[in-house]
Amino acid sequence: MIIKAIPTNIITGFLGVGKTSLIKQLLKTKPEGETWAVLVNEFGEVGIDAGLMDASDSGVQIREVAGGCMCCAAGVPTQVAINQLIVRAKPDRLLIEPTGLGHPNEIIKVLSAPHYQNVISLQSTLCLIDARKLRDERYRGHDNFIQQLHVADMIVTTKTDLYPEFEAAAGGHLADDLNQYLNELQLSDTRVIEHCATKGLSEALLDGLKQPRRQNATNGKSAAFRPVTTSASLLRNTRDSLGLQGVFAEDASEQTFQFDARGLVRKHNQGEGCFSYGWVVEPMQEFDFDKLMQFISAQTQGHSALLRLKAVMITSDGIAGINWSDGDMAVTELDDSLDSRLEMIATQALNWDEIEQGLLGCLAR
Repeated sequence: MIIKAIPTNIITGFLGVGKTSLIKQLLKTKPEGETWAVLVNEFGEVGIDAGLMDASDSGVQIREVAGGCMCCAAGVPTQVAINQLIVRAKPDRLLIEPTGLGHPNEIIKVLSAPHYQNVISLQSTLCLIDARKLRDERYRGHDNFIQQLHVADMIVTTKTDLYPEFEAAAGGHLADDLNQYLNELQLSDTRVIEHCATKGLSEALLDGLKQPRRQNATNGKSAAFRPVTTSASLLRNTRDSLGLQGVFAEDASEQTFQFDARGLVRKHNQGEGCFSYGWVVEPMQEFDFDKLMQFISAQTQGHSALLRLKAVMITSDGIAGINWSDGDMAVTELDDSLDSRLEMIATQALNWDEIEQGLLGCLAR
């Protein structure tokens, strides 16, 4: 039984800005004895971010809603996942990571609905931003990028350890670029906090996270909000003591895959001007680590339209978590994985059949 409303933070930001990495750091600050829950919404269809978080703490519950931008994912699947996390985990804090291509206004409006009033206490919404992207019109002019900044109570600049080298090569100062951009968006009053992953979390960020949300959820550019409706056939357990009007179907938002004869599943999604393709490989198949890294290097260097590549792969050298965005690559060793997954997001359709054959060619023989 929930006695008080659950402190809840939305952590938003565009593709590859470091949302998952920040959440991993936040989870390490969880007080002993507390349970924290994380809801991850991904644009791609196969769901990888939860695997990259690699949460081994029994006091951390992670749930994914894959496939779609937040304007549609804030419907039944997301409400199912939120409600199940609340009932099953009974968390002391809830962290929500919308897809980098999503509309955070919509999830804010869902969480602000009357039936969540006594269940969820919305605290600061964070928008992570890599200031280097401000010189790329694909980012600074993107409606979702702008809306994410508008809904933020705090703007967190990430990857700041990479700024000096960028500034030396490109000229100018990124702090000036950011201030000018926020002035253009009439957001000069929004608090900005610098974050460098290698230096850990600052007290300013941790303290700011616990502040009540102050921003109006209607700020920023957003399509008109359409209330979510559900058919009677989807509703179960509406007698719950929380007073929620959501849905609690046990497996409504959990993924199941039907592997083909090769032990492979391919999924794709399209929207917000982007294309995603993801592959899931059954767990008994291992990848040759060196071949896999050569394959990934070829993809990241060979496709100018590629925005993001991430993977959790079972290899002959262990389980590798791989995270690439705009030239920045991170490879970590993970403790466990149910299967191998790789996903690519690009601004145009690529030769997915050719890419798939290259991926299969990395299997250990």
